[in-house]
Amino acid sequence: MMKILLCTDGSSYSQVSYEYCAWLAMYMDVEIEVLYVTDLRKEKAVQTQDFSGSIGIDSYQQLLDDLVELERDRAKINQKQAKYILEQAEAFLSSREINNIKLTHETGFLVDLFHNFEANADLIILGKRGEAADFATEHLGANMERIVRASHKPCLVTPREFKQVNRVLLAYDGGKSCQKALKYLIELPVFKDLEFHIITIAHRDKKAALNHLKTAEKTALAANLEPTCQLLTGEPEVKMEKYINNHDIDFLIMGAYGHNRIRHLVIGSTTAQMLRSSQIPVLLFR
Repeated sequence: MMKILLCTDGSSYSQVSYEYCAWLAMYMDVEIEVLYVTDLRKEKAVQTQDFSGSIGIDSYQQLLDDLVELERDRAKINQKQAKYILEQAEAFLSSREINNIKLTHETGFLVDLFHNFEANADLIILGKRGEAADFATEHLGANMERIVRASHKPCLVTPREFKQVNRVLLAYDGGKSCQKALKYLIELPVFKDLEFHIITIAHRDKKAALNHLKTAEKTALAANLEPTCQLLTGEPEVKMEKYINNHDIDFLIMGAYGHNRIRHLVIGSTTAQMLRSSQIPVLLFR
């Protein structure tokens, strides 16, 4: 049974991540842990300067009492918000006949707490934007970027809108993370009946790139898959985005580390650019 860690903040992007989680659950037995983390800064007690000399001891004490009461109210609101968001996620997943669901609420910083939950998960799912999705729409979520860079498990980063998956693209460069991605794709039943594409992008060594592509094709054929394979040359991010658009790709899979410049798509500045421009889910492997 696959265990999925579904990170949520209740935003519109999180709602889409529920959709992709439910899509995966249609094809395999899954256990889903829905994780919501209340930002520690929302729980932090208000601190104020000592104004007792200017407003008087009694007035200053009243101010402190009011601030303490305000913090109590805020903590109650945060707890209610967390409960509501988790119950909404559970209701959605249950409506798709998914019953093996665990709801988890923590207070702290998601990036700091993440590894405690990641250890027991097989797959991480999270939206590429967070609760500020309606503002600065070209920006990526800070938590998403940090988790993708730090996670040792496959991370599925979901877009703003759900789209039925029919065509899957694997960006392959022969590296260990790409080999892991290919093995993952072959073994999961969810990908068996989908149109499958493999591309390798040569930046300098075209012969080596072609060998990598042939190796990936051979592995896929041995698993009874019939991939469409193509060798491309040029800037990886440009060529990949063009291929996705031209072939109406619905789902992108790629490794985090490899032999050539494709690796920079997930460990350098191009990562943010690729995820920012992508309108499809991206499954990343380290």
